[in-house]
Amino acid sequence: MIDPVLLRENPDLVRRSQVKRGESSQAVDAALAADADRRAAITAYEQLRAEQNAHGKLVASAPKEDKPALVAAAKDLSTRVKEAQQAVTAAEQHAHQVLQQIENIVIDDVPAGGEENFTTLRTHGEIPTFDFTPLDHLEIGEKLDAIDMERGTKVSGSRFYFLKGVGARLEYALMSLALNRAVEAGFVPMIPPTLVRPEVMEGTGFLGQHSDEVYLLEKQDLYLVGTSEVPLAGYHMGEILDLSAGAKRYAGWSTCYRSEAGSYGKDTRGIIRVHQFNKLEMFVYTTPDDAEAEHLRLVAMQERMLQDLGLSYRVIDVAAGDLGSSAARKYDIEAWVPTQDAYRELTSTSNCTTFQARRLDIRYRPDGGKTQPVATLNGTLATTRWIVAILETHQQADGSVVVPEVLRPFLGGLAVLEPVA
Repeated sequence: MIDPVLLRENPDLVRRSQVKRGESSQAVDAALAADADRRAAITAYEQLRAEQNAHGKLVASAPKEDKPALVAAAKDLSTRVKEAQQAVTAAEQHAHQVLQQIENIVIDDVPAGGEENFTTLRTHGEIPTFDFTPLDHLEIGEKLDAIDMERGTKVSGSRFYFLKGVGARLEYALMSLALNRAVEAGFVPMIPPTLVRPEVMEGTGFLGQHSDEVYLLEKQDLYLVGTSEVPLAGYHMGEILDLSAGAKRYAGWSTCYRSEAGSYGKDTRGIIRVHQFNKLEMFVYTTPDDAEAEHLRLVAMQERMLQDLGLSYRVIDVAAGDLGSSAARKYDIEAWVPTQDAYRELTSTSNCTTFQARRLDIRYRPDGGKTQPVATLNGTLATTRWIVAILETHQQADGSVVVPEVLRPFLGGLAVLEPVA
C-alpha cells in the first residue's frame, strides 16, 4: 500500500497518480476521510484511557463512603473504553481496506494512458527476413515433434500443451542458461512453493483488478501463483532485513499458472498465451534510494540474454494504466515474432518501490535508525514463451532451427534442431 503519511501530506500527488493510471481520484478522498476517522477514534480512545487511569487512582485513594459511587463510575468508564477500543479497531480496518484500493504512486516520467500509450526507449537487431515463407512456432514445433497441443488439450483442456523431445530440452536449456547468469550476478537460486496463502497473494497486489486471472483452491484456501514473484515477496514477510552489505537478490525457478481471464480469442494458437508455463524470475529487496538503479540493472541482464539468443527486440516504458497495482514503473522487452509481424512481450521488469513491502511488513534499519519499508523489484530472465521467438527467428527453409550458440552447451552440443520424419 502507499505511505499514509504521503497521503496526508501530499494528497494531490496521489490524485495525479490515480488519474495518470486512468483510475478515479475519489479513492484518495475516501482514504483521507477514513484516515481522519481512524486518527480521531484513536484520540478518543486514548483520552478515555487517560481518564480511566486517573479515575482508578482516585478510587484507590478515596474515603470508604465515596467508593461505591466512584466504582460505579469506573464501571461505566470501562464500558466506554471498550466501546472506544472497538471503534478504533473498526476504523483501522476500514482505513486499511480503503487505503488498499489506491494503487502504487507512479514515477513522475512514466507515460500516461493505457496499453497502447507506451514509450519505445530503444530497439535492438534487424527485423529478420526470409527467402522462403516462414512457419509459425507451432508448425515448426510440430515438425520437430517438440510441441503437442492436441494431446495437451485432450489431457487438460484448451491452452495446455506438452513440450517433448527437443522442445522440453530447449526449455530446460533456456532456464539453465538464465539460472547460471543469475547466479553469476549474485542471485541466490530458489525453487519456491507455487501455492501461497491469501495474505501473500494480496500483499503482492495480485488480488486487485486482475484477481480473476488467479487460480484459487477454495478447500485449502491457497492460491496457485502466476509468477514466483509472489512467494519470493512473501519469503521475508514480517522481517527486518539487513541490507548493510547490499541488496538481497533471489532467482526463483517455478511453474506458473494463469487463468487468462478476459483474453478469450487472443493468441489461442500455440504456446504464447497458456494456462501453465515455466519461468525464472528475479526478485530483489533493496533500499528505496537504490531501487531505480537496480531496475536498470535487471533490464540490462534481460537484454544481454535476448542479444545472446540472437533475437530482435524493443524496450518499452509501459504506460501508467497498464502497470498493475503494485508497480511504480515497468519496462517490457518485446521480441519480434516474424509470422505475427509484430513485437511480443517476452519480459517484464517492475519497480514496486515500497508498495509490496508495506503490505507484507518487510523493513530494514538504515544506519541503525528507525525501521523503514524496503523496496522490491522483479523481472523475468527466461520463460516458456521465449521458445516462440527462438523457433521463428532461427528457422530454416527445410523446417530445421539453428540453436543459438549460448544454448548449445545445455543441449549436449546440438547445433541444429532437425524435423522428425
